[in-house]
Amino acid sequence: MTASSSMKRVVPAALIGSALEWYDFYLYAAVSALVFNKIIFPTGNAFVSTLAAFATLALGYFIRPLGGALFGIMGDRLGRKRVLVITLLMMGGATVLMAAVPSYAQAGIWSPISLLVLRIVQGIGAGAEFGSSAVLSVEHAAPRRRGLHGAWPASGVYLGLLLASGAVSLVATLPPNDFLTWGWRLPFAASILAIVVAMVIRLRLHETPTFQKMNETRQVTRTPLREVFKHERKSMFVLIGTQSAQSVMAYLFLTFITAYVTGTLHLDNSVGPLAVTIAALATIVTLPLFGALSDKIGRRPVLLFGTVFCGLFAFPFFWIVDGTQSRAGLTIALLIGLGIGVGAMFGPQGAYFVELFSAPVRLTGMTFSREIGGAVAGGLTPIIAISLVEVTGGKSWAVALFAVLACALLGLPAMLLGPETRGRCLLAPTQQELEASTGTFTEDARV
Repeated sequence: MTASSSMKRVVPAALIGSALEWYDFYLYAAVSALVFNKIIFPTGNAFVSTLAAFATLALGYFIRPLGGALFGIMGDRLGRKRVLVITLLMMGGATVLMAAVPSYAQAGIWSPISLLVLRIVQGIGAGAEFGSSAVLSVEHAAPRRRGLHGAWPASGVYLGLLLASGAVSLVATLPPNDFLTWGWRLPFAASILAIVVAMVIRLRLHETPTFQKMNETRQVTRTPLREVFKHERKSMFVLIGTQSAQSVMAYLFLTFITAYVTGTLHLDNSVGPLAVTIAALATIVTLPLFGALSDKIGRRPVLLFGTVFCGLFAFPFFWIVDGTQSRAGLTIALLIGLGIGVGAMFGPQGAYFVELFSAPVRLTGMTFSREIGGAVAGGLTPIIAISLVEVTGGKSWAVALFAVLACALLGLPAMLLGPETRGRCLLAPTQQELEASTGTFTEDARV
């Protein structure tokens, strides 16, 4: 099979498969601020209930490094394709079962416990989803198009977000009592369709040329996690810092903002999800554009631009949202923040993170490191943000400052420490070869 014909299968697998899986994961985030704080964690205090709902949201992130390590090791030892099938079944199955979780009024303490267990299963499965899709795409791609093809899993993430937000926006138009009783369950139950479609797509995939050559040349290692900690710690630190800054900005825009405009600005329940849906649609387009740009000028310049832009836009974002307190103002602010800022931070990450690690430990190093950054930043960001709003009496300036500090103290140091990786050979280079890479395109187009 030629590289071009192989990519015809890989691109839809990375885009659609990732979208359907992240639909499951983001659906929980979208419903947390609108439903779970009312029917699963009804404490009588809106702030405490929302905080409890976001705590279970955070648990899904905290457990993801475990999934990243487990499935990363499996992918480095047994192949990339197997991981994508297993994570699909775990995430999809847990999401379908969430549709049947009883309310606290119906089952008491077993209501939050059952939701918690399903969220843990979901988080473990999500721990290797983006990393596996990115490695699959980049290892199949030609060197000059790795940035573009590495961005398809990122676009899939936002397509999943788009589907989740759109589904919640649709059912949120139901009468409030119907929405809280049964309406919110419909998008979760519909996830069964995602399992079937994504399974058909992923079972048709071939293993990557890089992993095949590793098998042929006996380069597969039995202890990839130990090798990452022993030889590729710098790559871990660069990835964690880069990912953490991007996660802070993304989850301020994606998760916190829905609770903020509903609970603090008292806008209608459908305003936040609908604005996020529109912004996500634009971001689906900008992500591959920024990925392709990194193929032209390098990964680091694009990532640096996105980090600096997000830091500078943090205060103006809230000025727009607070000043207008409207659907239009929120939508415009999210279009700029997500489409440009997060788009530039996220678009090149697929290729950049894959290129940071050597082939025998690539999936382990990428998924484990990425999920550490995602767990700390993505899991804690909504909790920190909503607490800052509570402490400041409903003001947003502290949240904006938090965003600036995340970009300045996490993203920028990682970018300055990290190397340029465009053009690196993907087939098991040594650490010395990685550091001495010149960025020229001399390797075979598929490895």
